[in-house]
Formats: sequence, C-alpha cells, structure tokens
Amino acid sequence: MATTTTADVRLSALPPATGRAGVRGVLASEFTKLRSVRSTYWTIGALLILSVGLAAAIGAGAASDLHNNPGDKAGFDATQTSLAIFFYLGQLIIAVLGAMAITSEYSTGMIRTSLTAMPRRGTVFGSKLAVFTGVALVISLVTSFLAFFVGQAVLSGSGVSASLFHSVTVPAAARVTPHSATLSGSLTVTANDVLMAIIGTALFVTVAAVIAFGLGAIIRHTAGAIASAIGLLFVLPIIIQLLPSTWRFDLQRFFPDGAGRVLSATVGVPDAHLWSAWPQFGVTVIWALVLVGIGGYLFRKRDA
Repeated sequence: MATTTTADVRLSALPPATGRAGVRGVLASEFTKLRSVRSTYWTIGALLILSVGLAAAIGAGAASDLHNNPGDKAGFDATQTSLAIFFYLGQLIIAVLGAMAITSEYSTGMIRTSLTAMPRRGTVFGSKLAVFTGVALVISLVTSFLAFFVGQAVLSGSGVSASLFHSVTVPAAARVTPHSATLSGSLTVTANDVLMAIIGTALFVTVAAVIAFGLGAIIRHTAGAIASAIGLLFVLPIIIQLLPSTWRFDLQRFFPDGAGRVLSATVGVPDAHLWSAWPQFGVTVIWALVLVGIGGYLFRKRDA
C-alpha cells in the first residue's frame, strides 16, 4: 500500500525574543502615558497660572498695605508671602495629577493591557511612582522659583523683599508688653534661608502629590482618590482647628499639611505648636510612605 509522506512544514514564527522587558522600557512607557494625556498639561497649566499669578496679586496687595502702614513691616515674611498660594492651593492641584497618574488606567481598563505587557506588577507600580515623582518634583521646583521671583519683583519697592543672592535685614516682630508695643530689633534673612524655603516648599508639594498617588492606588477611582486627598490635606486640618486647643495643638503635628507652613517661613516661628521644618516635613513623608506602601501591596494582590 502506498503511503504519502509530507515534508515537515515550519510555521512562520514571531521574531525570537531579545530578552526580558526591563525597567528602562517600563519607565519610558509610563512617561509616555503621563505626557500623552491632555489632563496633565491642563493641571500643570493651572498650577503655574494660579501659583505665579496669585503670588503677584498678593505681593501687590501686600506692597500697597506696607506703603500705607509701615508698621506692618515688622515680622513680615516676604518669602512666605510669595510661596503661600503655591503650598496651599498648589498641593491640591497637583494632588489631582497624582491621583490620575494611576487611577486613569483603571477607569479606561488599560491597566489590564499594561499588566499583560509587563506582568511584574511591582516593576509597573514602582515605575509609575518614579516617573510621576520625578515629573512632580521638576514641576514643583519650577513653580516655586517662579512664584518667588515674581512675588519679590512686585514687593521690590516695599523695603522688605527677600533675595536669593544676598542677605536682607528686616524688622523683627513687635514685642507686646502690658504698657506698650516696641520693636524687638531686626532679623537677617540669608540667601540660604530663602533657598531652603523655596526648595522645601517644592518638596512639600511633591510629597503631597505622592500622597494622592498612594490614595489613588488604594481607592482605584479618580473622583474618590481626589476627594480623599483633598480631605486629608485640606479639609481635616480645618476641622482640627475647631477642636479644643489642647487637642488641636497635639493633633496638628501629626497631619501632613503642617510642613508647608514651617518650610516656607524665613522670619519668626509660623506656628509654635508644630515641630521645626525638617522633622515636620518628615511627618508628611511618613504619610506618603505608608499610603504608597499600602497602595503598592494592593496593586500586587488585587485583580486588575
């Protein structure tokens, strides 16, 4: 009986693998995702316009007030005046970007595609965090320096403007006695003090954005993560102010918002009930580490 034999037919195959997907590729992918979304640019634009524009407006108002009331120059912190809007409102604006940096893929379902392309969830989460933190830090530093320079340009004729290039002497705060109020001398604000305030404020806003990122990883819903970040950074500190003073003074040290007030100050003590600048900033960092840690753990354990 005749048998028919067929030659081995080799099916066309995909090109051979060149190696495992690495961290560099994931970082590039996450950066592409972040910069290809229009909301990123809208958020950055809002941060710059509000922080710098309102720094100029507040500086103009302060300069006018100081011209009419020279006695208000005592204890006036020109650096903090220029940075105040950035650390009060800037942290809330950039928190939106922090939440969306991770929740947007859940809302569109693209997270499944990302995890199919790179099954190592820890690498994906770490890359998202690294890219977003780097972008947030650069944006915060640029905004902080711009807000300072614009604010000081408006305040330049007031006699109390700060400088990043040389030391400035300003009147100290008034000392109130039972019979009179007298000036307690003068204070010297060094260029290093100003530089640390600018950089410290940018670091605070960056860590506030990382807190929102961690909340986004935990909640996985954009609106919920943004609401939670605003509640933690803005609403709860207001509620704490309504508590009895003995509770308020103890509680406010352990919330992440306090660092902005002390890091941006160069004249006097912004709040005697808070720790000094860097220990208070450490509280904010601990909040970020805990929330990001919980978010990273859930990112690895839960279904996409």
